[in-house]
Amino acid sequence: MIWLIYFAIIIIVPIWAQLKVKSTYKKYSRVSVSTGITGAEAARRILDDNGLQNVTVHESHGFLSDHYNPITKSVHLSPDNYHGHSIAGAAVAAHEVGHAIQDKEAYSFLRFRHALVPIANISSNMSWIFIMIGIFTTMSNMLLLGIVLMAAGVLFQVITLPVEFNASNRAMDQIVASGIIRNDEEREARKVLNAAAMTYVAAAAVAVLELVRLILMYTGMQQSED
Repeated sequence: MIWLIYFAIIIIVPIWAQLKVKSTYKKYSRVSVSTGITGAEAARRILDDNGLQNVTVHESHGFLSDHYNPITKSVHLSPDNYHGHSIAGAAVAAHEVGHAIQDKEAYSFLRFRHALVPIANISSNMSWIFIMIGIFTTMSNMLLLGIVLMAAGVLFQVITLPVEFNASNRAMDQIVASGIIRNDEEREARKVLNAAAMTYVAAAAVAVLELVRLILMYTGMQQSED
């Protein structure tokens, strides 16, 4: 019964978070921002207000493909957010610029996450190889190696949380201070950012739960070997 609940959680929570962000975004992408500013214009204004004239703004491809590239120093906005005049587009654009501001200020969690990227990519891909070998051969040492590798990926997920929440807080401060939205539109913009943040919370929660499950499995395997 416990395992059924566990698997229900790791399947349902991420799906719920994705549906939540899509429905919230869809709702407020239909609500025009009072200033009539596009997402691209909002991003450019906030960047300039923060002395980031060197950071460029580009249109990306795909639904909600918005991101900040710290290597090229560029903000990329999905077509609807780049060209649109919605509260959702302004909020998302401001959020991505929030990452650019973090980069400029050498925000510690962002720097730590960047340092973890190559380690997390390699360890996440390799961890399941050792985990599956350990499970099927009942070799606890192989399972432990897989757990250690997986832990690096889980750490990346956890470190992502303060990075994303901080970027959202910066976004809310900037879009109000820059006059992109009115104070009475702040609530709607925050709903968009909070819904997006839930996807990161869900991913981190699932990753931690899976790590705990494997640790318990390793503990049980160790007891069987004794």
